[in-house]
Amino acid sequence: MNIKPIKANNESFSNLIMTEFDHMLKVLNHKTQFNQKIPGQKMQEPDLPAPKAQHIAGLMRINHTGEVCAQALYNGQALMAKDEKTKQHLIKAAQEEHDHLNWCQSRLDELGVQTSVTNPFWYAHSFAIGSLAAFFGDAISYGFVIETEKQVESHLQEHIDDIGDDDPKSLKILQQMQADEIRHGNEAKDAGGVELPDPIKRVMSGMSKIMKFVSYRV
Repeated sequence: MNIKPIKANNESFSNLIMTEFDHMLKVLNHKTQFNQKIPGQKMQEPDLPAPKAQHIAGLMRINHTGEVCAQALYNGQALMAKDEKTKQHLIKAAQEEHDHLNWCQSRLDELGVQTSVTNPFWYAHSFAIGSLAAFFGDAISYGFVIETEKQVESHLQEHIDDIGDDDPKSLKILQQMQADEIRHGNEAKDAGGVELPDPIKRVMSGMSKIMKFVSYRV
């Protein structure tokens, strides 16, 4: 079932909250649809030793949780966006991120591991951050997108370097995700996003490190 964006401006706040709760359940229960083919889908499954397979599964679980956070962040920002054009921009970005969510889920299924049990917490956390950012205006909201995508691009590069040629299927997914994240960051900058203060960047980086540490393991 596809996630329907909020379009009506005259909906009651309670209806909007219920719609967002429905979005959350669909993201957490993998009810989104594929809009693109999965990168590397037709490649042969690599013959990985158990420790390496477990490590790569942990990395892909991190990336899946990251995409859960992306859905929540964009949905929170779209809910509180002050301008309709900004709202539609964020909704479009969230829809494109659905593919990343599904790619990571598909790869985890192939590797025979579950998604992180902490995903509900990270969704709620990211949704709150996105809503708060949008409350302070579109420029700040886009600034959060820019910084988020910058940090995601960086950790994706770490995973790409770590996996290398050992797992071409996971590698293809991460490379395409990285290209998309760079584009989303550039689009947010072009839309008027401002650079966030260093203390906020450090807090975002710190929370990201906690998320990666926990999601890798559970």
